[in-house]
Amino acid sequence: METAIIEMMSDSQTTLMQTPSVTPEVRDASEPPAGNTEPVFEIGDLDFYYGPFRALRDVNLNIGRRRVTALIGPSGCGKSTFLRCLNRMNDLIPGTRVDGRIAYHGQDLYGPGVDPIEVRRQIGMVFQKPNPFPKSIYDNVAFGPKVNGLKPKSMDALVEESLRRAALWDEVKDKLKQSAFSLSGGQQQRLCIARAIAVRPDVILMDEPCSALDPIATIRIEELMVELKQDYTIVIVTHNMQQAARVSDVTAFFTAEVDDAGHRTGVLVEADATSALFTSPKDQRTDDYITGRFG
Repeated sequence: METAIIEMMSDSQTTLMQTPSVTPEVRDASEPPAGNTEPVFEIGDLDFYYGPFRALRDVNLNIGRRRVTALIGPSGCGKSTFLRCLNRMNDLIPGTRVDGRIAYHGQDLYGPGVDPIEVRRQIGMVFQKPNPFPKSIYDNVAFGPKVNGLKPKSMDALVEESLRRAALWDEVKDKLKQSAFSLSGGQQQRLCIARAIAVRPDVILMDEPCSALDPIATIRIEELMVELKQDYTIVIVTHNMQQAARVSDVTAFFTAEVDDAGHRTGVLVEADATSALFTSPKDQRTDDYITGRFG
């Protein structure tokens, strides 16, 4: 149930805080040229800790509305940790702590009065491994609206619309009552996307959504991301630089540095329009990574 609630999204932009929102003051936040739209997230001086271990250090980044932002970098550089900071999923891990600021539409996600469940209703996640519920295809999609108390005029119409938007309807329309586990891996991942968008998301976070899929299924998910960004802000973690180049508008490169205590800590090196970052990166570390000299 907890995993299900994490992925739920609300039908409209509701207030996350009981106190008035405050315009964030973000120092040196990166605002790439392709992201010169209204910022959905404004991240300033972000540090993240697992107990005493600092996993992220001094991350500054703006994420623009209705863009696909790709997070790339070597394993262990904090990409997935950063992604989970955006909808407070890390709160579910004991001993974690956030310093700095993450503003969502101008509201501090970690400020007093913020309801983390409400955060996760507006900012959902698609995980690396498809995780359909042990229910029918229909009930997987209908689950979110029911849990959130949404009352569409027709649940059948909502399920169909969500499956169509996830490019899955034609493949499952004649077997909606069959188990979701009867689907292939790629179909299951698209079902998880349909389940998320059934409750009208604002932001979709994707943590390596294609890593467990074959090339054909990967292409379908990539095409879907490009289509969905017309309505949603998407942030994706990927180890596939070709995928980042194909689907993203903005790419942020993370790497790991050794801190004073000898621990590897994730840092954001640079973020830019994807075409610019891959052709003329500003930092030598980025150039070394994308050309395969390390990572």
